[in-house]
Amino acid sequence: MYKIPVTVITGFLGAGKTTLVRHLLQNNEGRRIAVLVNEFGEVGIDGELLRSCQICDDEAENASETTIIELTNGCLCCTVQEEFLPTMQELLKRREHIDCILIETSGLALPKPLVQAFRWPEIRTGATVDGVITVVDCEALATGELVGDLDALQAQRQADPNLEHETPIEELFEDQLACADLVLLTKVDRVDLPTQTKIQQWLRQELSRSVKIVPCQQGQINPDLLWGFNARVEENLDDRPSHHDTEDDHEHDDDINSVQIFTEKTFEPSTLVNHLQTLVEHQEIYRIKGFVAVPNKSMRLVLQGVGKRFDYFYDRPWHPDEPHQTKLVFIGRALNQTQIQASLLTQNAH
Repeated sequence: MYKIPVTVITGFLGAGKTTLVRHLLQNNEGRRIAVLVNEFGEVGIDGELLRSCQICDDEAENASETTIIELTNGCLCCTVQEEFLPTMQELLKRREHIDCILIETSGLALPKPLVQAFRWPEIRTGATVDGVITVVDCEALATGELVGDLDALQAQRQADPNLEHETPIEELFEDQLACADLVLLTKVDRVDLPTQTKIQQWLRQELSRSVKIVPCQQGQINPDLLWGFNARVEENLDDRPSHHDTEDDHEHDDDINSVQIFTEKTFEPSTLVNHLQTLVEHQEIYRIKGFVAVPNKSMRLVLQGVGKRFDYFYDRPWHPDEPHQTKLVFIGRALNQTQIQASLLTQNAH
């Protein structure tokens, strides 16, 4: 029986997974694609961004070719049975209308527990993991964010190959690389060529020889590179080692949480970013993303930040019946909702 090919897109917070998925949907080459988006937090920022792309517009002629489902009840690798399994079962009932499935994991999800779910009898006869794409932020590595200084990290590992006191973030990054069939190195336009070469050389030491590294800007890549691996990943997991292979279950850092801010107030983009950068300096905030209402602007502003780096752009006009609200999600360690909301709403607001 024909199995629906599934492509898992994993990677760290802000690496560019959603941008990549948007590009694939806009260049689907006639494929009928179902998309599962795993949100960490209750606000479906990534899902709404995906729906705003051209092919997903409600009025688009081919809108029926794309089905987007958000899984919002926590990290996907931790909720495979509670939420992912029933979702996949429903999709498989519609298999005659689906050519392939894209799964965008959250930045905190381990890829291997998700892939293991495709061994379950309820799924294995109808779908297979065609390949795992790991998205890596070249600029972040160049500036030492997320995984620390490259030279220091490499020297530490060479000095102690049995190092066991790595942080959960480092372990997660290594697990995402170990499970990859292809690594997309994003934001390469933001670093010089020698730095990009240095980062690729470091990544090469972390990857299996068969895994290629492909530079990518703004998710712009030939879609044919990401389809048709025919890897049947769920059948070959022994070749993809994980820090959690010997554990019955894995646990994330319990202090990592998300905070959602909703407000009718409007913000000037540059002033808001300056304030958010100050917040990041004083709190362990890994990721900020959301939509911003800008004074005297009829367009919705999309804002995304990792560390002190922020990007923002206007994606579309506000709908006539849509409230002009600012919605922001903060992801970090031991974040306090009241504190962040007070700081945000008493500064730079209109």
